[in-house]
Amino acid sequence: MTQLDPRRHIPRTDQLLALPEVLEARNRLGEPMIRTVVLEAQEQARRGELAPDDVATAVVTALAARAPVSLRPVLNATGVVVHTNLGRAPLSPVAVDALVSASGYVDVELDLGTGTRSKRGVAARQALLAACPAAEDALVVNNGAAALVLATTALAAGREVVVSRGELIEIGAGFRLPDLIASTGARLREVGTTNRTHLTDYADALGPDTGCVLKVHPSNFRVTGFTSGVALPELRKMLSDNGIPLVVDLGSGLLEPDPLLPDEPDAATALSQGADVITGSGDKLLGGPQAGIVLGRAEIVARLARHPLARAVRADKLTLAALEATVCGGPAPVIQALHADPDVLRARAERIADAVGAAVVPHDGRVGGGGAPGVPLPGWAVRLPEAVAARLRAGDPAVLPRVHDGACLLDLRCIPEADDERLLAAVRTALDG
Repeated sequence: MTQLDPRRHIPRTDQLLALPEVLEARNRLGEPMIRTVVLEAQEQARRGELAPDDVATAVVTALAARAPVSLRPVLNATGVVVHTNLGRAPLSPVAVDALVSASGYVDVELDLGTGTRSKRGVAARQALLAACPAAEDALVVNNGAAALVLATTALAAGREVVVSRGELIEIGAGFRLPDLIASTGARLREVGTTNRTHLTDYADALGPDTGCVLKVHPSNFRVTGFTSGVALPELRKMLSDNGIPLVVDLGSGLLEPDPLLPDEPDAATALSQGADVITGSGDKLLGGPQAGIVLGRAEIVARLARHPLARAVRADKLTLAALEATVCGGPAPVIQALHADPDVLRARAERIADAVGAAVVPHDGRVGGGGAPGVPLPGWAVRLPEAVAARLRAGDPAVLPRVHDGACLLDLRCIPEADDERLLAAVRTALDG
């Protein structure tokens, strides 16, 4: 008697799609993802890797583990506060609440009092102006590079942007400042040399074709030794006679001086020293969402806002809500991590180290995101065997440590104290292999 092929007992697709658990999964997962899970389980059974009677259970289990987004939350144990590979600044609780509130219908361009259309981003603009009184007006776009591109396009398209050769930097992912500016239709007029630029270099370059002068903070490197640059007050005095706008790209988005970072430029100081407009990022030292921030003279900001490109790079309602909440709320996680008490960090590290029989070693964190290069943030780290790092990254929760000098180092600076127990559980699991 011929034995029937067991694969004939694999549940049909329509049967699996009709399971109560599968029907419930449609509330959070799309139909293509659900069908993919069903087909994968059936294929496993056809290959003999799964018994036909276990297909339904496999489908239900797989769907329960699936999420509509593939991004995984990570505990940042590197000590790098603004970690670009981890999405830069983590949002504060109030900013997260603002995102949720803005996820539905909101009055982003509506005056509820009159029922008529209003300007986009008014509240975020007012929050920025309150936080940086030196600015007359503000504009929010979708990222820092867009803010700079908009400024150079609106002020110098078809004309020249005068910039020091020592400030023609490359930013993340291989994008270079000269290429960004050239894409706007402006022409770069390089002055000075890599290490030394003088006021006369700028003066000699100015002419009827000059659209603006650009000063760029070389945020992700330092040039030391035989160097010189031109301070903003000197440039402002020279440019005032010519009516040429002075654009300053700060990069980090710091609104006011931070004693911890004395060499990091801030918007308030740059504007008070003569910048007509500054550009920066919202997701670095400001500690908010990805955004491009423009602050400066009302006339110049208005020119940028009126330019057609402003529409293409405008910020959405979620960004505006999170940015306003970040500026108006308490200290953002980035600020808390930067100013973390080393003694508290040591006590937290020692508690985890004692629980797993590890050592605690001195460890300097970093600002990251191109901010304050070379500035150490003194702290402590739990030292574990190097092999543990891969297990931590693959764990749940995922933990990103620093691998250095043959060891896996866990710096708790960027991990909220409320997550210490989760980190400890992850470490124990990783050590158990």
